[in-house]
Amino acid sequence: MSQVRVHNFTVSLDGFSAGEGQSLESPFGHAQGRLMEWFMGTRTFRAMHGENDGSNGVDEAFAGRWGPGIGAEIMGRNKFGPQRGPWENEDWKGWWGDDPVFHTPVFVLTHHPRPSIEMKGGTTFHFIDADPAQALARAKEAAGGLDVRIGGGPATVRQFLAADLIDHLHVVLVPIILGRGERLWEGLESLEERFSVESVSSPSGVTHLTFTRRRG
Repeated sequence: MSQVRVHNFTVSLDGFSAGEGQSLESPFGHAQGRLMEWFMGTRTFRAMHGENDGSNGVDEAFAGRWGPGIGAEIMGRNKFGPQRGPWENEDWKGWWGDDPVFHTPVFVLTHHPRPSIEMKGGTTFHFIDADPAQALARAKEAAGGLDVRIGGGPATVRQFLAADLIDHLHVVLVPIILGRGERLWEGLESLEERFSVESVSSPSGVTHLTFTRRRG
């Protein structure tokens, strides 16, 4: 049976998963790249950018689970781009260039649907106005029996957790204090009761937390 998975989702020590002030020049807002520094040295990240080097340690062991078995992704609009409200520029095709890293259908949650965008490498962005259950039904159909990845940002992951639709959650606790931005855990009291939780520390300084849904 297909699963709903979250991978490589980073959280600061004070609970923020996104910085304040996202813009075209600063996709992570005032956090800049600090939340993702652990990931940028891995073989998985380097391969996304056409390189064949990178680390093979603990961080890579977790980072590399991002892609295998995924047939579709769901993401929030703020992960797709910095625009808010009605689309002022439908020429914008996301942060990832002509050949995005997903290589699957990607469903972008937005209150302002627009025509789908077919990209190189098998990625097609579909813009839908749907609640988590509706979006997941469409993504599962497109995934063809493979798993569905919830790609973020924090509001999107939080909504799917609140709706009890996630089977596997990988959170990376990064030892920085952001002070402001968007929190992941708001309104999710006692979330851990639904999951078996394990943690692994990395020499890079981050801690990998995995939440696996308890069955039965």
